[in-house]
Amino acid sequence: MNYRHIYHAGNFADVFKHLLLVMAIDYYKQKDKPICVLDTHGGIGLYDLTSEQAGKTNEYPEGIGRLWNDADAPALIKPYLNIVKGLNEQGELKAYPGSPWVVQQLLRATDRHIVSELHTEDAEALKANLKGQRTSHLEVLAPFDGYEALKAKLPPNEKRGLVLIDPPFESAHEFDDIVAAVKHGVKRWAAGSFAIWFPLKDDEKVGDFYRQLAELDGLPKTLAIELMVKQPNPTTGLYGCGYVWVNPPFGVQQQLPDVMNYLQRILAQDESAHSRSFWLVEE
Repeated sequence: MNYRHIYHAGNFADVFKHLLLVMAIDYYKQKDKPICVLDTHGGIGLYDLTSEQAGKTNEYPEGIGRLWNDADAPALIKPYLNIVKGLNEQGELKAYPGSPWVVQQLLRATDRHIVSELHTEDAEALKANLKGQRTSHLEVLAPFDGYEALKAKLPPNEKRGLVLIDPPFESAHEFDDIVAAVKHGVKRWAAGSFAIWFPLKDDEKVGDFYRQLAELDGLPKTLAIELMVKQPNPTTGLYGCGYVWVNPPFGVQQQLPDVMNYLQRILAQDESAHSRSFWLVEE
């Protein structure tokens, strides 16, 4: 499948992905020591929900649109929602932040932020959108292959932090590429947290992905998190998404049940919506 961010900005998968990302960074910030965040597939960083591309799929109303005016949203959702609302100060939902923008709003001056993007057109847009966003030590590698960024930039000087691997799944071998990247990345930064987003569309491919990861020698504790918003159907495409999280932050683990209960309720597209989490590799 092809999951170019620009066509799916603000959908249920973005809400899931970015909410957990915010929770992880906020947890790391509880300590004064600096952190490093490496985003391997940054996209353009900022998305116009009124654009032609967003209009072709019109997915955001069933994603961030569901949370936008939810008066009953729990407190742990608010830091994420505040970032989105900061882009839409007139109160109308017209823009959505990609992961590079989200991270920049959270990091401190002592933290490091590395973002890469391979597509030339997207890379130029990413640079433009992040211009002036200097809350942390920001390095934009664009155009640059995200998997090569793992080799070039790990380990960072900072001992704590995370790697977000969020590819567009344009390649038929994307899951295999991710496994190879995780194997290499963990060897270089054993203490790092690796959050790998993936689509739920083909159960067989996801099962093989889990098996390959679980069989890696020396892989630290690894958590699988899945959100299903509707009944799987080969004719309707994406029915959910997930994270595989190597060395998941303890704060995320603690809050996960409440967060996932909320997301499966607010983002449900039919009565079969549910979520689950389980250890691929236990401690």
